[in-house]
Amino acid sequence: MSISEGAPAPDFRLAGSDDQSHTLGDYAGKTLVIYFYPKDNTPGCTKEACGFRDRFGALGQAGVELVGVSKDNLGSHDKFIAEFQLPFVLLSDPTGEMMSAYDAFGEKVKDGKTVVGTTRSTVVIGPDGRVKKHWATVKNAEDHPQEILDFLAGG
Repeated sequence: MSISEGAPAPDFRLAGSDDQSHTLGDYAGKTLVIYFYPKDNTPGCTKEACGFRDRFGALGQAGVELVGVSKDNLGSHDKFIAEFQLPFVLLSDPTGEMMSAYDAFGEKVKDGKTVVGTTRSTVVIGPDGRVKKHWATVKNAEDHPQEILDFLAGG
């Protein structure tokens, strides 16, 4: 499947770190930022998560809901959240089904080798359930949360 800006976002149902089941429909009428990352508590993923943490208030003021998604289990998410005081929900996609639907899982080149795994990427979904913006590959995990805020502010 391919994510296209302007197209309806694929539905999903995943368990969250808040002990709730999350679906796309839960966010109807809201702007939703979904960021996909490879692994809890690794250097790039930690920088990105902490960047979102530090901008969480600004995202909330902009009326934005934020969730992170990786293949990690909920226990791993709980430790990651506790260690870095992350104020947002992390979803667990152990099969990679949602990530595949959002073009965030598959073949990629890492250190010159082709591997299969999670691609660091982000999707902004509008209140109408359509994809407003898709970053297919996030190049700088640390600066990306500010890039999202700038996009949302129209900059």
